[in-house]
Order: sequence, then structure tokens, then C-alpha cells
Amino acid sequence: MAGQIFGPAAMALESLDPSQVAFINALPKAELHAHLNGSIPISELQQMAHEYSRTSDKGPSDVVQNGITKIQNGVVLDEIYDFFDLFPAIYAVTSNPASLRRATRAVLAQFLDGDNPQCSYLELRSTPRETVQMSKFDYVQTVLDEVERYPKSRAALIVSLDRRMSVDVARECVQIASRLKAEGRRVVGVDLCGDPKAGDMSLFAECFSQAKQAGLGVTLHVAETLDNSAEETLQLLSYSPDRLGHATFLNDEAKSLVRENKSCIEICLSSNLFCKTVTKLEDHHIRYYLQHDHPIAVCTDDTLPFRNSLVGEYALLLASQPLGLGLSEAEVRCIAEMGMAARFGV
Repeated sequence: MAGQIFGPAAMALESLDPSQVAFINALPKAELHAHLNGSIPISELQQMAHEYSRTSDKGPSDVVQNGITKIQNGVVLDEIYDFFDLFPAIYAVTSNPASLRRATRAVLAQFLDGDNPQCSYLELRSTPRETVQMSKFDYVQTVLDEVERYPKSRAALIVSLDRRMSVDVARECVQIASRLKAEGRRVVGVDLCGDPKAGDMSLFAECFSQAKQAGLGVTLHVAETLDNSAEETLQLLSYSPDRLGHATFLNDEAKSLVRENKSCIEICLSSNLFCKTVTKLEDHHIRYYLQHDHPIAVCTDDTLPFRNSLVGEYALLLASQPLGLGLSEAEVRCIAEMGMAARFGV
């Protein structure tokens, strides 16, 4: 496993003895913050890119080819915004139902298959996209068809809204999620994601209200960077989200609200370290929530650029300092139980 990942998580995992690795593998774990297009296995993406270049009427654009090359060579992120430059390449090679289905199947297998799967349960999330070959509704149905190959107890889908969306497009995505849920399909929630600097968050109030009325869980990326204002964070918290993504830079007022509402924090350790929103593990905000016995779920975020795994993220909890947080097995088990308790779909 350690050879398949890179960076802090790999070093933490390599430091553990076999009994500790076996302990992590045996824990029932929920992955609640995994983005589909950011978690395609690199071998699968490379093959898809090769086929795309060979079969496309036009060769890949420079921006697409540059993105593929970056991923193949190993991504170096100076800050979180560098990550968003990768998506034109990924979107290009998953622009039709067949390629999207293939990518989704590979991501699900990465998390859920094998003798020691990364997690017991996965809530995969993705933003509906409309292309020449599929509508947003087609997109969600295609992903759901793959998700529903697994039992309900193992996999579900969260429909993401991008901060750059117009209100009309965001409303359409919520309507798609609500309709499919009403039809008994395995859509369990909606998410707010995308460039942390983009969009007017006051415009999304109606969308999240409609999602809640439809019985969907709501999780929001919030306070990811220092550029996110306190006013914006409070605006998002006023929508009463069930879970929060990252929540890295909450001020005291926001922390008080989050603790009062007991909103589960989706913690992505390697993501924060690679994107430099947290400079070193010992300063990570996970410690605050652990000290206050607040619900958290440890997650991977995007396994493709961060080259991590959920087992590696749990190794960061268990490994001795400075490679990890040095938590006890009892504490790590408690964190796993909190993640399982925060699922939308079960």
C-alpha cells in the first residue's frame, strides 16, 4: 500500500508495524469527501488520455495536454489554486457516458474492492456536467449506474454544486438530485465545491433549502483559505449544513456555531498539507475538534493529485510524532466511528 501513495501519508504508513496496519485495515471506515474526477487512478487516466488523443478528431489542446503531462509527472502544488488547472484535461477525457462510466468504475474499485478495501462505505461526489454527448441528467444517471452496482450499505452519490454556477444551473442540479432521490435512486446529498474565491454565496440559499426539503443531506466546502471572508463563512453556516468540508480557517464565532450545531467536519490531512493551507501536521485544525470532542470524518479529498489513500490518512492519525499525530488505537477507532455515524446514506 505504501508504494502506491506519496508524501506524508506514505511516510506515516511506512512507520507503522504490521499489527498497526492490520488495525487500520480492519476498521470500518467511511470515505465522505472524495471527488470523482479528482480520484481517477493515474494508470486509468493515462490510458484514457492516450485513447482520447488517438481517437479525437482534433488533437488535445495545449491546456489539456499540459494537464495530462503534469499528472503523469507527479503534481507539484504551490497553492490550492494550482489544483484547478488540472481539470480541463480530466474533463476532456471523461466527456461522454462511456468514458465517464469507465472512470467512475475505476474510482469505486479503488476505494471498495480488494481483500483490504480502503473503506467500508463511500459517498462519492461529483458536479453534473453537460457536454455535446450528454446532459447533466445523463451525467448523474451514468455515475449512479456504477454506484448502484454496489450494495446500499457500501456506496452512494452526492451531487456537487460549483461555486461558479449561475443560480439557474445550481437549481437545475438540485432538481436532478431531488428527482432521482424521489425515484429511489441512490442520491443522498448535495455539496458546494469549486474555486474558493469564486461566486456569491448568498445566491445559494434557495438551493440548499430545496435540497433539505427533498430529504438530501447538505455538505459545504467552507473557509478553505484565508481569502474566504468571515462574512461568507457565516452566510454558509446560516444554511444549517449537516457536514462541512475542510473548515480550515474558522474564526471563534464560526467555531462556536459549528460546535453548537455539531456539524461533522470532513478532515483531509494530506490535501491540506499539499495545498499548503496547513503548514505542518502538528498545527492542523483537527486537534481543535478532537480536543472539543466534535464529530469529524477523515477523508482523502482527491487521491489523484495528492497520491494518498484512506488507509494512509488513518496512518497519519496513528503514527508517532512527527510523522503522525500519535493518537492511540482507541482514539483512531473513535474517529472511524464518527465518520460512519456521519453518513448521509445509511
